[in-house]
Amino acid sequence: MTRAVVCTPLRIEQAAVRGLRPVHTGLGPRRSAAARLPAGPRIVAGLGGGLAAQVRPGDVVVASEVRGAGEAVPASFASLVDDLRELGLTVHIGPILSTDHPVRERERSSLAKTGALAVDMESAWLAPGAAPFAVVRAIVDTANQPLLRVSTIAHGLAGLRSLRRAVPALAGWAAKPTTTLPREVR
Repeated sequence: MTRAVVCTPLRIEQAAVRGLRPVHTGLGPRRSAAARLPAGPRIVAGLGGGLAAQVRPGDVVVASEVRGAGEAVPASFASLVDDLRELGLTVHIGPILSTDHPVRERERSSLAKTGALAVDMESAWLAPGAAPFAVVRAIVDTANQPLLRVSTIAHGLAGLRSLRRAVPALAGWAAKPTTTLPREVR
């Protein structure tokens, strides 16, 4: 049985899910693309920015697909969503958009029109070689509550608490035999 690799781009994310023995991959597309990861099941767990109006700080977005570095990559999410909701987390399912830069206020409304629920800077570059592939992002900033505000500290802590609370669901997904992990988007 191949155990899924748990990827965390930031050290603070790695600390939040430390019980899973995550691999620190680094911030941004360059470091993510350079991460040496084995082929096989992979899950990205970290913080992200909300694009859709209904996504709030502390909510969790589970990718149905990841867009950004070429073709959209379908993501495995069925079992994750139920497990995260059982933990009392507010969970949204939808596309996550990976960009090569931090997304600021002005850009968020145009990106929201693509239908993506959240944005990050790593997932699309961590997808190659992963099968199945999953992404869970705890939201810190949104269009109405952007980065670089006084509230960012409180929102960052809310995101980290949600990420920490998600550990049992992430562990359950990572421990499943590869043959039982869904590979298709429902």
